[in-house]
Amino acid sequence: MQIRLFNTMTRKVEEFKPLIPNHVGFYSCGPTVYHYAHLGNMRTMVGNDLLKRMFLANGFVVHHVMNITDVGHLTNEDDDSGEDKMEKGAARDHKSVWDIAKFYLDEFLRDSDDLNIMRPTDMPRATEYINEQIELIQKLEELGYTYEIPNDGIYYDTSKFVDYGALTGGTLAGQRAGARVEYNDAKRNPTDFALWKYSPKDVQRQMEWDSPWGVGFPGWHTECCVMSMKLLGNHFDIHTGGEDLSRVHHTNEIAQSEPIVGKPWVNYWIHFSFLLDKSGDKMAKSKGEFLGMNAVRARNIDPIIYRYWIVLGHYQSQLAFSFEALESAAAGYKNLVRKIADLMNNKSGDVDKDLYQQWHDKLLAPVSDNLKTAESLVVFQDLLKDSAVNSATKLALIEFVDDLLGLKFVENAKKLIDAESVKAPDEIEDLAQKRLMAKKSRDFATADDLRNQIDAAGWTVMDTQDGFKLIKKL
Repeated sequence: MQIRLFNTMTRKVEEFKPLIPNHVGFYSCGPTVYHYAHLGNMRTMVGNDLLKRMFLANGFVVHHVMNITDVGHLTNEDDDSGEDKMEKGAARDHKSVWDIAKFYLDEFLRDSDDLNIMRPTDMPRATEYINEQIELIQKLEELGYTYEIPNDGIYYDTSKFVDYGALTGGTLAGQRAGARVEYNDAKRNPTDFALWKYSPKDVQRQMEWDSPWGVGFPGWHTECCVMSMKLLGNHFDIHTGGEDLSRVHHTNEIAQSEPIVGKPWVNYWIHFSFLLDKSGDKMAKSKGEFLGMNAVRARNIDPIIYRYWIVLGHYQSQLAFSFEALESAAAGYKNLVRKIADLMNNKSGDVDKDLYQQWHDKLLAPVSDNLKTAESLVVFQDLLKDSAVNSATKLALIEFVDDLLGLKFVENAKKLIDAESVKAPDEIEDLAQKRLMAKKSRDFATADDLRNQIDAAGWTVMDTQDGFKLIKKL
């Protein structure tokens, strides 16, 4: 099946043509493990996972590399100034940088697992590639792309790279470091960025290394270059990240890599749009307060509902997050799981191979066309309603959709069936009986209060023609 993706570099949807037939190598920018990942971060991670699953469904072998940033990411991203986020996080949590790196990586992986995100093929850490980063900087130095700012570090001279800013259609002239930070007037150009930062003479850093230029640490933009080239080769298919990374971080990666390996370093650039918070701004940890997966769990919402809500949108469109939107998505998801459980309870016939292939292709086509996951879900709902498709064929296709979109429909339908087979304790039955009598007496306030008591005890009461049904919560 033809695969089409929007390429940020060309600003158009293009047919995907791999460097190696039936293989795809892609690199995604991973977390900086100084704090919990926020919901916007996890939207991008789900997007990477959907991309990977689409390629797998099309028969590709996928080599996915995602970095773990555990050094060098400074608080002022636009200007390579401020504190190292890892050092700042360690001071905040009163732990070593190594301890917080482990803790927040574990939390990130927990979030990823709960969202049914497949693990990358390789997950390298910046601190494991210090020597390679030094070697890359030395090569750039030999080619004449670097200069030193005394007591600061080694910088990349962006005026030496003709195509600087091409990723977002920009040019060197007129680009500033960013209005939110104070411009470093020691730089030759506003867009120049740090390759190696010197350790402050009056501060003992927990992460620092010897280098030809002095004791210090690498800039944030260098790690992705060396790790991607080391693990995927000098040229690879796809590089992904959040849309905020295109203007500076990815632009700077290109500037470092292409003088060494040639052009193009990457064939397709894919960027996932922002998640907006209640104020309408991009969700970001720099604001101090942000929502992570723990906020979803605290409301007893299964994290897979957040994934389902993301799949209902398109990766190039910004999404405005609210718990009301998530609860609405939960209702739709549970309705689908109910239908699938009913199919499992009434399975009949054998898989119709011709019908299976027809619906398989109809389900895969939208996702293969620039990840139109919402359109695939519309096809999926049409499938469930189609009386011409027997239950055995539908269930086989539901398993395919689970592999394609990662929504755990089958797993949660089985849990629902198991929950319905559990007999409620006598005290819960009594509450349900009292609620039924209250409803018959039109005492709806008492009925609602009894429903809340049943709910708090971990059970769901469903009204039926014969009275009620009690289901153990998943």
